[in-house]
Amino acid sequence: MHEPVNDPFVGSVVDERYLVLSRIARGGMSTVYLATDQRLDRNVALKVLDPHLAADRGFLGRFEREAKSAARLSHPHVVGVLDQGFSDNLAYLVMEYVPGKTLRELLETRTRLTPRLALALLDAVVDGLAAAHDAGLIHRDVKPENVLLADNGSIKIADFGLARAVSTSTNTGTLVGTVAYLAPELVTGTGADERSDVYSVGIMLYEMLTGRQPFTGTAPIQVAFQHVHSTVPAPSVACPGLAEDLDELVQWCTAPEPDNRPVNGRALLGELRHIRTSLSDEQLDFHCPEPAGGAAGTGSNATEAMDSAATTALPRPPSGATEVLSAAGATERVQDQGAGSYPTEVIRRTDNATSVFPGYAGGAAGTEYDDGAAGYDDGDHQPSGDAVAPASRAERRQARRDLKAEQRRDTRDAHRPEVSLRGGRPRRRGALLVVLAVLLVAAALFTGWFFGRGPGAVVAIPDVANVSEEAAQALLSGEGLRYSTNEIHDEVVAAGLAVGTDPDAPGEIRRYQPLTLLISKGPELFDVPNVVQRTVEAGSENITDAGLTVGAVTEEHSETVETGKIISQFPAPDTQLRRDTAVNLVVSLGPAPVQVPSVVGKTQDEAVQLLENAGLTADVLPAQVNSREIPAGSVAVQAPASGLVERGSAVALTISKGPVMVSVPNVVRQSPDEARAQLEGLGFQVQISELLGGLLGIIQSQDPSGGSTAPEGSVINLRVV
Repeated sequence: MHEPVNDPFVGSVVDERYLVLSRIARGGMSTVYLATDQRLDRNVALKVLDPHLAADRGFLGRFEREAKSAARLSHPHVVGVLDQGFSDNLAYLVMEYVPGKTLRELLETRTRLTPRLALALLDAVVDGLAAAHDAGLIHRDVKPENVLLADNGSIKIADFGLARAVSTSTNTGTLVGTVAYLAPELVTGTGADERSDVYSVGIMLYEMLTGRQPFTGTAPIQVAFQHVHSTVPAPSVACPGLAEDLDELVQWCTAPEPDNRPVNGRALLGELRHIRTSLSDEQLDFHCPEPAGGAAGTGSNATEAMDSAATTALPRPPSGATEVLSAAGATERVQDQGAGSYPTEVIRRTDNATSVFPGYAGGAAGTEYDDGAAGYDDGDHQPSGDAVAPASRAERRQARRDLKAEQRRDTRDAHRPEVSLRGGRPRRRGALLVVLAVLLVAAALFTGWFFGRGPGAVVAIPDVANVSEEAAQALLSGEGLRYSTNEIHDEVVAAGLAVGTDPDAPGEIRRYQPLTLLISKGPELFDVPNVVQRTVEAGSENITDAGLTVGAVTEEHSETVETGKIISQFPAPDTQLRRDTAVNLVVSLGPAPVQVPSVVGKTQDEAVQLLENAGLTADVLPAQVNSREIPAGSVAVQAPASGLVERGSAVALTISKGPVMVSVPNVVRQSPDEARAQLEGLGFQVQISELLGGLLGIIQSQDPSGGSTAPEGSVINLRVV
């Protein structure tokens, strides 16, 4: 149900495309709205991130990359990502709109589920996770709130990409996800992978079976501490009577050490489906005893009635379809349209609300079942009680065909008289009895050999890890096992050695059952992209998209690479590295600065050449100046005069016109003092030489002579007698 709140955001249009209709839910880091895509005329779920995330530029870059990765994932059990963007300071994600409820709401209504319904629902969730893990995506926030149960019977897991983007939005190691479902490695900050999602799935299964979470506390840190330092208890401790296989499945998924869990969702899915087909009907339909005083939430009678209706109306499920409970226990078949998916069982409840549980596809699509019928023929039924479950689907079908043939023979025999009115031939009857006895003995001997020492014998699967392919094949052949070989990437086991088997050792298997020998291809390697001459942002995105990470980023001056672009990288392009290996980058600061040489006093041509040799340019100004010291045609002033400047910068040059020319006055017959004062007042220098001791004190001659011109500051020689 949409929240009946007065949200000012409702009614607005985001990015000129998405019309917000109502608010669906609000979380710790975002708010989800029902909106209409006005361009495509369809309803979508619009997730608007909180302002503190939208203000983080680093987060926005990661958010965009994660959204693109999630958008490439298409699976019937995963909510599709349709669009993402940033508009008016709002960061948003557009997802497929799935009307219905969440697994959390279902658990609040029913408290706990029977193993049949819990395993069937989990099948769809793990199927979606397996597809994501195959595509290299990790969810990091698997919890009941992110499992959507649609009104049309489909089951989808939501929020791929957002959890990873938020978890790396700061360098403080912020925990993302409900603490009750966090894997220990997420709490300690040692890194997450597909096995972290598997841990969260194990916690969800424990809660679905027992109606409670394994770890509780008054503060989140107490729960996180228990995830790191405690082991998840077996569900049968809280719910005595549960099958031992369920205890093993939960404790395998929630092992404290990631190496002791299923490697990914695909491995868990195979084991989950194996357990669903190996448990008896009594084990699958087991009802956990209510504690004294009754369970919280709905009463136990309601829970038992719903499980009973499902048990009566539905065959035993091998994998992920969906069932919805109804009042009368009647069923109808709905075909899931996803590739590789299973049909769906739909049973409506009395209150007309839709509750979704994973079911299965027993027979062909469209098979009809009688309302409330105790017996059915779905093409995949398996008898309960002490019967031994066949090892494969084909054998189970053959067993059912044999059972039907026997029933038809019994029907014919019921109409055959036991006493013949015709006389027989005792000798012939005796021979027939002997032949029949021989055949029975032969059949018994063959059966004993087949299941004792022949292909039907149970043998222990040998441990072939870390041995050569030839040695592993010899071990399997020595046990008489049929096997096929499959090569996989492994980060630990060297190429050419055996990783193990599927099913894995230790375990038991009949000789005729198929087994896969897994041979290591070594670690998965990724090509290093060439990011030279690209910006840091573009290069970093290329490296991340290639499955690697950006390492140290240093800066250097470069004469050939523009400022802000990558000069070099290490390791070099086309090198093959393991996932998440760091690639170091060197970024250009542009050309290195150069020292300005002094060209004052140099001729104009000499000055221009000196500046060009230094990597600079000369800017000769049209205005010239007079200078007493600098001859005409030489540089009188330069700007800048010295220091470091960017290569290619211009240096302004002012050329000298030489000194100012001044008219020399005639001072002959004047006294030396008068002449000196007059000449120095005009800017000349005066040098006096005396003849006969300067007895008369009169200037006899001067050089240059009066009436001529001389440069300002030049020397006037006076002779005094």
